[in-house]
Amino acid sequence: MSAFRIRRPVRPVRPVRPVRPGRLAAEAATLLVAAAVAFPLYWMVLSAFKPAGEIQSTRPRPWTLSPSLDSFRRVFEQQEFGRYFLNSLTVAVSVVLASAVIAFLAATAVTRFRFRLRTTLLVMFLVAQMVPVEALTIPLFFLMRDVGQLNTLGSLILPHIAFSLPFAIWMLRGFVKAVPEALEEQAMIDGASRARFLWQILFPLVLPGLVATSVFSFISTWNDFLFAKSFLISDTSQSTLPMALLVFFKPDENDWGGIMAGSTVMTIPVLVFFVLVQRRLVSGLGGAVKD
Repeated sequence: MSAFRIRRPVRPVRPVRPVRPGRLAAEAATLLVAAAVAFPLYWMVLSAFKPAGEIQSTRPRPWTLSPSLDSFRRVFEQQEFGRYFLNSLTVAVSVVLASAVIAFLAATAVTRFRFRLRTTLLVMFLVAQMVPVEALTIPLFFLMRDVGQLNTLGSLILPHIAFSLPFAIWMLRGFVKAVPEALEEQAMIDGASRARFLWQILFPLVLPGLVATSVFSFISTWNDFLFAKSFLISDTSQSTLPMALLVFFKPDENDWGGIMAGSTVMTIPVLVFFVLVQRRLVSGLGGAVKD
């Protein structure tokens, strides 16, 4: 018997493409911009671990050789810190869930149905998005007072839902429009009701867009200080984490270590939420750009 040798196919050698100077310049500029954006976050975390002597030093250094947890200890030893954290989480989760459901239904309505003043309604969404939040603080204060929501978490939830909806509706409108109407017609032929098509077929298809809008709603609500300062005037039991940072601002000397440690603690839930939804967030933003 003759022995046969099995020859492996020879892979073609790909030519090495020369690196373009323009691409190198673009990558270098991207790295510089990323470093400039990340440096304040790095300095915040570094200051949270620095001892008091290094924070108040006239010669600040971008490192520390003696990290300390004293600043975090002062933050967690603050009275009712857990209540502040729970209040912020309650407000943020309520805004995210409510705005996602309402925006999904509204985006479906303005995309699938034809009715009078539909274009006017869409323009009103844009106008509402352009109005500065600071200009509406005083009218919202009187509105919350008249409906009896001052010093309650409802005075934070309702305005944030209202300000999150225009952006969410406009963004989800593109996702709903991308779903072909033939899919809805086929579902109707197969016996699916409109409600079943809405929640079992359309909702999963636009879920990446919902995640993307939820991230922006969560961040803006979690970091809110203006409304918390305006509507939660006297009841400290209803305060949120941004209001808790005011404890470290003192008339004689600010506790910068406590401020940076508290800010670091506030940043952790946002990072965790972002990591959990990052895959759907990328696909959601990509779909929005494509639309």
